[in-house]
Amino acid sequence: MGTYGRQICTAWQAKELLRDLLGLAVSRTHITPDHSAISAARHRFLAHVADHAYLPELVTLAETVEQWWDGIETYLATGITNAASEGNNRLIKLEARNAFGFRNRANQRLRSRCATTRRSRREAHPH
Repeated sequence: MGTYGRQICTAWQAKELLRDLLGLAVSRTHITPDHSAISAARHRFLAHVADHAYLPELVTLAETVEQWWDGIETYLATGITNAASEGNNRLIKLEARNAFGFRNRANQRLRSRCATTRRSRREAHPH
């Protein structure tokens, strides 16, 4: 395996260690994870990154995980995320771009509400 193959393998291993950590979430296991299990999984991920700190992408990933650790830990313990509100914010921004800006607040509110209701999403993305 060449240099690039080893780098890809190392990045894949880091991804799997992070997935192992996120897999401890109560929403996946239906059991509140033990703090020691979370700490051990986090340590395995960070130790892997430290062992391969020559890959800037891994260092950036570890820095991002550390920056957001409080939220990640809350998710692991409660299973609660802000994914729905982030998705709505994305749809509202997309609608604003499609409208080339809004003429007034009432129009903005109406178009944003239409873009984020369940019925509008189903019509936009039929399965």
